[in-house]
Amino acid sequence: MALRMWASSTANALKLSSSVSKSHLSPFSISRCFSTVLEGLKYANSHEWVKHEGSVATIGITAHAQDHLGEVVFVELPEENTSVTKEKSFGAVESVKATSEILSPISGEIIEVNKKLTESPGLINSSPYEDGWMIKVKPSSPAELESLMGPKEYTKFCEEEDAAH
Repeated sequence: MALRMWASSTANALKLSSSVSKSHLSPFSISRCFSTVLEGLKYANSHEWVKHEGSVATIGITAHAQDHLGEVVFVELPEENTSVTKEKSFGAVESVKATSEILSPISGEIIEVNKKLTESPGLINSSPYEDGWMIKVKPSSPAELESLMGPKEYTKFCEEEDAAH
């Protein structure tokens, strides 16, 4: 996301540590002292998550991404019955700190949009994996899901990305 440089410098300035005990947090793992990564989801390196259930994939941004964004004040989402393409923008999230495009981790047809986010964009902050989901998609190429990271890979990716900045 566009705010990686800012987020990393902020984390460094705050001297945030990634040394957190994980032994008592099942089914969660912690990638940083405040970012949760859930089991059973797939993750893109642009910090979106996918929950694939049957013929539907639910998509949102990760706790890691919303932590870096800060308070979300506006969400721009697409219309239902339109299509998304893997690694292409389908909307934007505006926070008090920055505006970032949201990239689709998979291709497919949008079958539902979370209309609650129009009135309550802060759901992305308070519940990024539940109430803060953004779109539901019927995947056009389910094999694209295999190219996404699992929880352990995503946790490692975030730790390495943050350490590099």
